[in-house]
Amino acid sequence: MQEEAGSVEEPLAQEEVQDISNELSSGQEETPVQEEEKKPAEKKSSKKKNSIPTVDEVVTKEMESDAEEPVKNAEDSEAEVQNSSVEARSVEAEGEEAPKVIVDDDNLDMEERVALEQKYAELNLDTETALVETVLFLESEPQTVENLAKITRLSQDVVEECIGRLKEKYSQQDSGIEISQIIGGWMLTPKKECFDFVKERYGKKNEGRLSKAAIETLSIIAYSQPITRAEIESIRHVNADNMMRLLLDRKFIKEVGKKDIPGKPILYGTTNEFLEFFHLQSIADLPQLDEKESERFELAR
Repeated sequence: MQEEAGSVEEPLAQEEVQDISNELSSGQEETPVQEEEKKPAEKKSSKKKNSIPTVDEVVTKEMESDAEEPVKNAEDSEAEVQNSSVEARSVEAEGEEAPKVIVDDDNLDMEERVALEQKYAELNLDTETALVETVLFLESEPQTVENLAKITRLSQDVVEECIGRLKEKYSQQDSGIEISQIIGGWMLTPKKECFDFVKERYGKKNEGRLSKAAIETLSIIAYSQPITRAEIESIRHVNADNMMRLLLDRKFIKEVGKKDIPGKPILYGTTNEFLEFFHLQSIADLPQLDEKESERFELAR
């Protein structure tokens, strides 16, 4: 009975050993759940490793940033320039909208004033020059800068600039007129080199208003002024009453005082009308007398 019992216990011991061995081996194997839990952990650890940049990556990133910075600055500068130009244009536009001239004329009603102010607002230097030229063409007497500014309602600086442009315009060879300064004012006159060709027709028309005797008398007064009637007659050797009356009527001469000698004879001199008629700025612009004529005038004094 003891032997049977011992034989039965031995196989049981081997089975137990085998079961324990199986349990140990199965305990070492990972379950699917454990494998799944391990994978995210590995991913997290890999992400942490990749988030730390290397030295090369840092240097490359800084180089790219430095290369982009000038481009950004250039774009910003260009945008600032565009904004400033837009602002400048808007300021210019505001300035253009404001009228250049405020019309104050009692002869115009409100609607006419507004219309005229609008026309002035649309003027530029070209049209302003044309306006000054129009006034000079219409006026028969020399006009000062002050008077031109008053007539055109332009500033004196603008009028002077317009006169300069007209001088340049008329200096061209294809122009037969010029702008001349006479007795302190400006007027349009024919060019001498062109007028010489038609002087026979148009010059005699003007000179015909004065006889040869009148012109001679006027010349004596112009070169010897102030001068008395007796001194004029001494130079011409003829009575000067008729010529003096004619020149006084034409306003080419005038009384300028009395000579401080017995009898207090009247002194005569030329006028602005004389300068205008002969296109002279002043008496200093008269042609120089030759020695013989100059001596003749002096002896009569």
